[in-house]
Amino acid sequence: MNKEQNFNDRVSSLGLLIALGIIYGDIGTSPLYTMKAIIGENIIDKVLVYGGISCVFWTLTLQTTLKYVILTLQADNNGEGGIFSLYTLVRHRGRLLALIAITGGSALLADGIITPPISVSSAIEGLRIIYPEIPTIPIVLLIITFLFALQILGSSKVGKGFGPMMLLWFSMLGILGLIGIINNPKVLAALNPYYAYNLLTRYPTGFWILGAVFLCTTGAEALYSDMGHCGKQNIRISWIFVKTCLVLNYFGQGAWLMTHEGTHLQTNPFYAIMPESFLLAGIIIATLAAIIASQALISGSFTLVSEAVRLNFWPKVRLLFPSEVRGQLFVPAVNTLLWIGCIGVVLYFKESSAMEAAYGLAITVTMLMTTILLMFYLLVRNVSPILIGVFLITYLSLELSFLAANLLKFMHGGYVSLILCLLLMTIMWIWKEANAIKDHLTDYTDLAPYLPLLKKLSIDETIPKYATHLVYLTKSGSNTKIENKIIYSIMQQRPKRADIYWFIHVETTDEPYTREFKVDIIAPQDVVRITFRLGFKVEQLIGRYFSKVVRDMVENGEVDITSRYESLHTKHITGDFTFIVMKKFLSYENNLPAYQRVIMQLHFLLSRIAVSEKHWFGLDDNHVEVEKIPLLISPAPDIDLKRIA
Repeated sequence: MNKEQNFNDRVSSLGLLIALGIIYGDIGTSPLYTMKAIIGENIIDKVLVYGGISCVFWTLTLQTTLKYVILTLQADNNGEGGIFSLYTLVRHRGRLLALIAITGGSALLADGIITPPISVSSAIEGLRIIYPEIPTIPIVLLIITFLFALQILGSSKVGKGFGPMMLLWFSMLGILGLIGIINNPKVLAALNPYYAYNLLTRYPTGFWILGAVFLCTTGAEALYSDMGHCGKQNIRISWIFVKTCLVLNYFGQGAWLMTHEGTHLQTNPFYAIMPESFLLAGIIIATLAAIIASQALISGSFTLVSEAVRLNFWPKVRLLFPSEVRGQLFVPAVNTLLWIGCIGVVLYFKESSAMEAAYGLAITVTMLMTTILLMFYLLVRNVSPILIGVFLITYLSLELSFLAANLLKFMHGGYVSLILCLLLMTIMWIWKEANAIKDHLTDYTDLAPYLPLLKKLSIDETIPKYATHLVYLTKSGSNTKIENKIIYSIMQQRPKRADIYWFIHVETTDEPYTREFKVDIIAPQDVVRITFRLGFKVEQLIGRYFSKVVRDMVENGEVDITSRYESLHTKHITGDFTFIVMKKFLSYENNLPAYQRVIMQLHFLLSRIAVSEKHWFGLDDNHVEVEKIPLLISPAPDIDLKRIA
């Protein structure tokens, strides 16, 4: 069993606590608004209350427990989860799967922008029960800003701090719900799925209530996305406690609602089941839990974007690792993007009830995309076609029903999540297509014919020495091939004499934490190639890795890195290392089709928000030279120009 599997299967009290702190916030705060949304403006009656609770219970059972906790967590990529990790396991099954993954990933990011506003607003609005005139929007904005400022600490420290708070929160949910059930135990009859069926088929607006029911499971995708932070066994065990507390609270709210049968809902049933003396404390705990609810989507968004970057679905942005703890990640650009989006959502909708329409629509799309990718995963694992068929029929029916019900909210705010999703999809698609265009049309040449020339250039004293060691990053996966632009840079752009030419190739593996390298000495003491195989969640500190490889080679006697200047060589002075980073620009000499021209122009526009290649690969500024290389993707036709006397 490897290290990643060990982590994934290990159960610990700390892992369980972190799981409570960073994974269950979203789904854990759904009792704040789900039952209120189900009742809406309808008159409270038994069909609605029992049917609503029954729908919630079976949604949590089928969608969250069975699909995600039991089935989807099985599809781990060496301990990592999330839609992009799932995609890496099945992407060899077809190019269309990239679009499926991009759609699901974009929808999940869009949901991450809406989760903090609705969770925090729902909690803070409870203060109006005690202080009817209190302005809630400034408080919500302040809390959200504070939450995003905390992210630099890393999810481990945040999880350790939030875990005890969420333990208190779920305990409160369970106790309050249990008290309500004791007062009206008849509500337990809603465990019978007949009541869900009765609501959906006989209630006038029964089917459309599914849009509100879906709010109870919106955080299910975060269970999978954040798996790498605490391991799937910790998630599965802690879910038993979490689900029990959630179900108790929903039934407790139902018990209170049945005491008001025949009336319209005047207050949030979540707060109504609290004793009056406990109300202020309950609101404070709910507010803290709502802050933590946002953490699940924020942590998941960081993971999602880091994986998208490795897959060439997103511009290279700065990735920080706050600690050595496995899976810890902070993405400043995404943190800022989410913060701006959350502030905008709060200012636009103002009330949590108005946000309910936007909330849920995007995550339904993510769940559908996960279902499709999971089908391909089951095919890869040679699961029985009959079982795959049952899985597909069950979850496509369920999730398409949720999607249809959520589409009813489109004109009431659902368009916001759709716009966010389409915007993020566009960014991912442009980046993917542009990289595919460049990769497809990059010219490679055989290295062998140039080796004699490189050796001669290395000792040609008529040319000033450019560097003792000259290092290029190459995309060529073959030892015998090299990009034409590298040969052009060495031979033509400005002849670059060096003692040793190094070519570094970085291969991103489908496993998350691979750290391997291979050395090929193409020409002893003249040309060396190093291939790094790095997992998609490994920080690409190529400068540091390269230094270690060179030290190992020196110790093994494979290379001599001392300067070849006679005066320095006798003193064993190490020569300098210079990295050449090529910055591409779109040449005016292109004759691209309209679609490719637009894609490439937008690609270079997006490149402005990306970090430079030298910073992405962890190279020190004083060791790097940047060369501008024209990207001639499709040459323009020859010009008919006539010479005259």
